[in-house]
Amino acid sequence: MAWHRRGPIRGGLNMYTGIVAGTAPILDIIEGESIRTFSVDLSGFDEGLVTGASVSLDGVCMTVVRIDSERVDFDAISETLERTTLADRSTGDLLNVERSMRLGDELGGHILSGHVMATAEILEFGMVGEGKDLRISIPDDCGPFILEKGFIAIDGMSLTVGKCDEESFSLHIIPETLRITTIGRKIVGDRVNIEIDSRTQAVVETMLRMGKS
Repeated sequence: MAWHRRGPIRGGLNMYTGIVAGTAPILDIIEGESIRTFSVDLSGFDEGLVTGASVSLDGVCMTVVRIDSERVDFDAISETLERTTLADRSTGDLLNVERSMRLGDELGGHILSGHVMATAEILEFGMVGEGKDLRISIPDDCGPFILEKGFIAIDGMSLTVGKCDEESFSLHIIPETLRITTIGRKIVGDRVNIEIDSRTQAVVETMLRMGKS
């Protein structure tokens, strides 16, 4: 596959930066036998969008299956619904949106795949000046990979981990992120999608294997 400047990264590998472009409303949800179809209004995010392209919705890598003007359809299989918060979404809900990274794009956050590892619960949420601090539970099997000052993706947003313990970790959300994304609308008890930093995961797993040898 040839590499084209400013073109999408092909070859089965879709990457994101964790810099959410904005939010988009769900127009309709259609239940199939084994697939749930989400129709999303991607006006403002649909330039050059084609069937088969990948878009991150709340941090989940989704494939465009149909385009009707600004109405774009995505199919979610049962595994996606079981592993992510898309199962919680309803018509009218807003989703964080990021188009897949293109060659030449600035990497403002950190590299994401859109493969959600788990969901986690918001335990605390409080205003700190114009920003917000929140504390999030650590899902099973994710603890070793969530480190203070390390990267993590929450609903597709590249964020830096604050203080953490065995059961939870904290995040500070700046006003601009609150304005552009859905995180400012979340409340205690809501679930969020978690994607751990792949580089951190690789280093930690290597060290664990070395420790067992």
